[in-house]
Amino acid sequence: MQHPVYIYYQLDNFYQNHRRYVKSRSDKQLRNPENEDLTSPCEPEARVDNKPIVPCGLVAWSLFNDTYGFSVGGMNLSVNKKDIAWDSDKNYKFGSKVYPKNFQQGSLIGGGKLDEKIPLSEQEDLLVWMRTAALPSFRKLYGRIEQDLEANEMITVVIQNNYNAYAFGGKKKLVLSTTTWIGGKNSFLGLGYITIGGLCLFIATTFIVMYLIKPRPYGDPSYLSWNRNPPGN
Repeated sequence: MQHPVYIYYQLDNFYQNHRRYVKSRSDKQLRNPENEDLTSPCEPEARVDNKPIVPCGLVAWSLFNDTYGFSVGGMNLSVNKKDIAWDSDKNYKFGSKVYPKNFQQGSLIGGGKLDEKIPLSEQEDLLVWMRTAALPSFRKLYGRIEQDLEANEMITVVIQNNYNAYAFGGKKKLVLSTTTWIGGKNSFLGLGYITIGGLCLFIATTFIVMYLIKPRPYGDPSYLSWNRNPPGN
């Protein structure tokens, strides 16, 4: 596998697309420190001890927090976690002057914690997580390995199993992948195109067979109004 080798974590049976989950965030709060009290959309993770939670809401509260360490032949592989989030998220959706406050300090801890000394726009794990997925099985970028992995090499992975996927019957997977000039592998799109293409071919073939077996008769032009009453009659 030629570098960069992308590291993804995959979650199954996690419905980030649920309406109440998606709405449980405050985009105005994420952009501007003056809006930290705008937490009304974030219930039940809006305030703690009557102080606003930044970032508030269930999406941030459930931040994925498993960690991975990689080594080959006893040598550790460094994982680059820079530039894993979208530029639009870093530059526009999350403010560079917005810092975490009162995060994960309630009675029920949802997921990972944030460094209160680093602005939200630089905490890219959070930015990746808060770009919610459309399907219950999804992958999110964890980082990159910036060196080639040779065939038949034994890779040792040390996993810190923090994230509780058992409570909702979910599954966690670790994926190493590379990309080409058209992007990474996406089997869903391929299967979708094949299914729709096959359905269109079936419908077209059905209409052709129906036309050959029982063709539709042509209409008699003599019944047209201008043929029944020609000019001068």
